[in-house]
Formats: sequence, structure tokens, C-alpha cells
Amino acid sequence: MKIIDPHLHLFDLSQGEYSWLKPECPPFWSDKPLIAKNFSENDLTLAKPLTLAGFVHIEAGFDNQQPWREIAWLESTCKIPFRSIALLDITLPKALFLTQLESLMTYQSVVGVRYILDDDALTILNNKNSAVNLAILAAKKLSFELQMSLANNAATERLITILSSNTDLQVCINHAGWPTQNNAQSLCWLQNLKRLASFDNVFVKCSGFEMANRHYSANWAGKIIHQCIESFGIYRVMLASNFPLSLFHTSYENTWNSYLSIGSNNLGENEPADIKPLYSKGQLTQLCFSNAQRFYQF
Repeated sequence: MKIIDPHLHLFDLSQGEYSWLKPECPPFWSDKPLIAKNFSENDLTLAKPLTLAGFVHIEAGFDNQQPWREIAWLESTCKIPFRSIALLDITLPKALFLTQLESLMTYQSVVGVRYILDDDALTILNNKNSAVNLAILAAKKLSFELQMSLANNAATERLITILSSNTDLQVCINHAGWPTQNNAQSLCWLQNLKRLASFDNVFVKCSGFEMANRHYSANWAGKIIHQCIESFGIYRVMLASNFPLSLFHTSYENTWNSYLSIGSNNLGENEPADIKPLYSKGQLTQLCFSNAQRFYQF
């Protein structure tokens, strides 16, 4: 079975800055040394029946001042078919945003940009330049990777206002919008997930479960995937690895094997199977290959 991994990161510490991977810089994860090393496409190992047919590289803080350097490095080293999501600050003045965007668009692999919102989501989305620059992305037929907690009601409300006047902008929610195991926040997350699903131009990637809990259960991940599919339908949901951060939980191969197990509800002896099989073999192809192929312009 062919897959396209729509969310991963590669590092070359001798070429890029990666300040967030340095021990003196946040985030101060005790297990950060596990990923603070070089990773190339050669580390993306899978065994049959899985074959990596392509991947989407998400910006990884290679050079926040000159983000095109990361793209140049990728295009000079990667052999597997891939697409790039570049870093670009959406709060920049329009002229500077356009200048940087044009530099990025000279690279063949660039299909979209990411600017992490997370804790600053409301401030960033309220910035007068953000809506203008997101409209520019739509006009250039480039997508935006949305990384923020959907439990943030105020930021989601502002986002909905922007999307309502910019229905051509292709948006992909990163990491399922940071679902939580906190019951009260989970309800808020699900409500906002469904609100965003009402926009046909919004997709969602399921990944990054290890960021909520290094020891998350396949059953919990399955419930999140199920809620995403129920909200967005099978054609706007993608399964992804978040490699190498996925190594906080398990190997690259096991990450993908777990998606197969979740789909068949074959969760293992220690996993309570209180959900039905989530997807058929044909639907698995949509989740692991076809949806990413379409959204990221392979």
C-alpha cells in the first residue's frame, strides 16, 4: 500500500539554525535530545505492505529569517517525491510578505506556508495584515497550515470570520487542532472542529498525538480520528506521522502500522476496543494517500 506522509520534518543541524532544538531554548522537554539530531529521508523506513510514495515537509525552523534556505536544502538532497510547506510570517506588511513569498515560489516544491499560531493565535489572527496576506495565499493558489488549539474559542471565532470572507483559501488544520484529554476542553475542541468542517476549503491532518501524551493509547487516537472523519468526511482527512517528534512515542514504521490497526480495530490485548472499525481498505487509501495527493498537488 502506497502512502504519502503529509506532515514530517527533516533536520540537518550543520546547515540550519533550529533554535528550538537547542537545550538552552524552549521548549524544555526532558526528552528533546531524542530528536535533536540529523534526520534525512533515509530514516523514513517502512516495511511491506507499506511503501512511502511521497511526503510533505513542514517547515522546521531551519532559518526563520531566510526560510527559502530550508527549501533549497531539501530540493538539493531529497530523492523521494515531496512537497514543501515553507515558513512565512503572515503578520508582515503586505509588501514584505509578497517579497518573501515570491522568493519562496521560485522553488518547485513549495505548495503552501505555515506560521505557527498556538498560544498567540488570537493576537496573530487579529493583526490587520493577517487576513490580507492569507487572501494573497489564496490568490497564488497556495495553502495555509493552521496550527492552533481548537479549544481556543476566541481565536476560532476570529478564524471563522477570516474564512467566511476568503473561501478560496485552502487550509489544513495541523495535528487535528491539538485535541486534549481534558473533558471540558475536549468538548470545546469538538464543537470548533465541527464549525471549521462546515468550510469545504478546510482539511484536517491527524497526527501529533504524542504532543498531548507521550504514552497515548491507540484507542484514544482512534477516537480523535473517528471524530475528524465524522466532522469532515473521508475526503478531507489525512493521517500523518509528525516525524521525528513521533519518535517520542514509537518508531516511524509503528506509527503507520498503528493507523492500520486502528482502522481494523485490531488494537491489541491492552487496548479497550470500544470503537467500531474506522475505515475500509478503500477509505484507508484516501486517508493515507489520495487526500494528500490532491491537497498538496502531487
